[in-house]
Amino acid sequence: MKCRHCQAELTLPLVDLGSAPPSNAYLTPQTLHAPEKYFPLRVLVCTQCWLAQTEDYAGAEELFSADYAYFSSYSSTWLKHAEQYVTDMAQRFALDARSLIVEVAANDGYLLQYAQARGIPCMGIEPTASTANAARAKNIEIIEEFFGVKLAIKLTAQGRSTDLLVANNVLAHVPDINDFVRGFFLLLKPAGVATFEFPHLLNLVESVQFDTIYHEHYSYLSLTAVKTIFAANGLSIFDAEELPTHGGSLRVYAQRSDKGQREIGSRVSELLGKEFAAGMTKQSFYANFQVKCDKVKNDLLDFFLDAKRAGKRVVGYGAAAKGNTLLNYAGVRPDLLPFVVDRNPAKQGKYLPGCRIPIATEAQLKQTRPDYVLILPWNLRAEVMEQLVYVREWGGQFVTAVPSIRVA
Repeated sequence: MKCRHCQAELTLPLVDLGSAPPSNAYLTPQTLHAPEKYFPLRVLVCTQCWLAQTEDYAGAEELFSADYAYFSSYSSTWLKHAEQYVTDMAQRFALDARSLIVEVAANDGYLLQYAQARGIPCMGIEPTASTANAARAKNIEIIEEFFGVKLAIKLTAQGRSTDLLVANNVLAHVPDINDFVRGFFLLLKPAGVATFEFPHLLNLVESVQFDTIYHEHYSYLSLTAVKTIFAANGLSIFDAEELPTHGGSLRVYAQRSDKGQREIGSRVSELLGKEFAAGMTKQSFYANFQVKCDKVKNDLLDFFLDAKRAGKRVVGYGAAAKGNTLLNYAGVRPDLLPFVVDRNPAKQGKYLPGCRIPIATEAQLKQTRPDYVLILPWNLRAEVMEQLVYVREWGGQFVTAVPSIRVA
């Protein structure tokens, strides 16, 4: 396999998680009786540009289908993050009624609703019909297509060049990363700004966050790799910052290399230096990650088996993609985890892909009164524990498995 950015041969493995169905391919009671399509889940690292990436097996159209079940608005933490982002960007870049904000991968309008509330013209680009329709219900204009050079040229020709282009947790989701980034260069106004948020590969490796690896994430990103990819496609990074979201993310600010005039801030070199000091441009940084992942898997299985022997009941919370990776790699099935609760009605009554564990409502959690609640989206641990504080009333405890078993 060749690197999807620089075309160098890929020889450095990061991790092999076996095979699994796409993490958002939830099963209905009807499809539960049909076979599932599994794809290998293996990540390699390019030693030329240092882009970590999955092997290519599944196309984007197959992963991001019309009934895509991930809706951003079901996390209050994420909504607060989006609202603060809009406030900060409007102030920093003087956005007003004469500006245009475009969000790529706008999902259900979780972010653009705040731009709309401030009177800033906005538009979303979202290829999945389920989330696009949810955004339209909020009166947000949505173009239901995948983003790239072709769409950027079309929108520019319509006079819809952009002051602020937003890309939250989508840069990792695109199979043709060069076409995607080049589209940002084409759609930006000369003085426009693009911001990208993505989980930081440094945190993924150091905190053994292997459950954030799934087929929908084609790439696993460092600032080192992103800077190289952007430069090759007409963008320059002028600022970057670390965020606590998704277990540790980066927000990168970019401008057109040919037109942008913003000075490069000190945080860019500081973060690049941090990655260099950690060894992210050396093969040794990526060694032994497989062993650490296997320990997380084995410790989780030990927890389940110990609980079962002791007659303790364990249920899950949050039918998140990361949970599907974890459960499928560990081989967990309904005999160990009878159901997973999720607030999203689009997931309730369905089954997790691969492990086929049923997704229930919170009412079933209250009825079952389990001894342990395994929080699968561990990045939302504090939010979930606050939401489910009543579990303490019957002596229940909360568990997370990444980067190690933690019971509280």
